[in-house]
Amino acid sequence: MSRVPRPIAIAVLGVLAACERPDVSRERADTALPAPTLVTAPASAIGDTPRASVSLTPFRTIGRRATAAEIRAWDIDVNASGVGLPAGSGSYARGAAVFAQQCASCHGARGEGLATNPRLIGAEPRDFSFALDPKIPKTIGNYWPYATTLYDYINRAMPFTAPSSLPANDVYSVVAYLLAENGVIDRSRTIDAVSLPRVRMPARDRFVPDDRTGARGFR
Repeated sequence: MSRVPRPIAIAVLGVLAACERPDVSRERADTALPAPTLVTAPASAIGDTPRASVSLTPFRTIGRRATAAEIRAWDIDVNASGVGLPAGSGSYARGAAVFAQQCASCHGARGEGLATNPRLIGAEPRDFSFALDPKIPKTIGNYWPYATTLYDYINRAMPFTAPSSLPANDVYSVVAYLLAENGVIDRSRTIDAVSLPRVRMPARDRFVPDDRTGARGFR
């Protein structure tokens, strides 16, 4: 069998490769997007003063100022000092009814906890010994440091199937029920934005500021 001289074979392969290789420079030029342009939205479109925004042509300008109603819908957090607590009030009796209807299916009729859902009621141990034994359940009565953030958590995250669906009076009432069942307050006490920050939880002094100078989780 005759053989193609090596120089000719290399030349033929080079031509074939050139025919198969796409024009990278043209492909990049065809698919490259135009550079972003800076545009200024008119004052009537966003409120009081014109503001510059970035338009990624060919995409439309994105983003706008949140409305007051949208901000209110998200601004529902309550901090440890009670800032953010809304108007309204709650009682033990009302809280017992709401708990039975909205909470007992997950946490038990007496707040004893079910399956993977945590126990809520239980004042012992008061010596914080569960810090050394993770098998001991942490409850509102023996671990929770601030009564105000109890309102915050229930209001934002409960009931599990419909978070943030409870009106303020019902949340205050569930808080009153849980605090009373944990022996923190008397059943006759009304809970609202004034009285709740004054409730001092049994474990409050077990928590200290994190100064990162060593193990300061409890004392």
